Amino acid sequence: MRVSPGKMAAIIIGAVLVIDQAVKIWIKTHMMLNREFAVFGDWFIIHFTENPGMAFGMTFGGDWGKLLLSVFRVVLVICIGFYLVKLSRRQATPRGVMVGLSLILAGAAGNIIDSLFYGLLFDHSYGQIAAFLPENGGYASFLHGKVVDMLYFPIIKDAAGDPLFFRPIFNIADTAITTGIFYLLLFQRKFFATRKAKPGDETLAGEENGKHAVLDA
Repeated sequence: MRVSPGKMAAIIIGAVLVIDQAVKIWIKTHMMLNREFAVFGDWFIIHFTENPGMAFGMTFGGDWGKLLLSVFRVVLVICIGFYLVKLSRRQATPRGVMVGLSLILAGAAGNIIDSLFYGLLFDHSYGQIAAFLPENGGYASFLHGKVVDMLYFPIIKDAAGDPLFFRPIFNIADTAITTGIFYLLLFQRKFFATRKAKPGDETLAGEENGKHAVLDA
């Protein structure tokens, strides 16, 4: 049985969110900040860190930057969500486009949940394992929560043992966003290269190199 584009997108988004949040909650409630354990040798490590800013540990403008970033993420997810709904109603939308956008939306939403609610739901993790719904309240206000990161792949190191590749610590939501973006850039460029289509045309596939969209009349 062929799954509709809308259902496929919902399944992808739901699966990524469940896995992402399950891993983050386990890390937050079982590990102290900056603790780690090896998964495969010394090249795949679970290392608990918290990111106050953007993906892969980047930061942006202190508390106000954090607030603006959280609001931007919410707006972005809403826009992508509306776009996905619109595309799901068009039969000519490539399923690969739906997959890529669904991964991006799910990843962005996963990190938004951390930013919006983790500061309210959890205690801090400095020198202790965080409590869920602590009596004295969480460690931050609404929109100011920190994103939980844990995936660390120091595959290549220098002579001193410092990581050269891959240095950033990230999470499953970051992985979904990156995978979705690269998938769209590598395999779905033709769809986004569509420049012009006549009103009422349901064909979304466009020709590259300046060619106009082909009518499906």
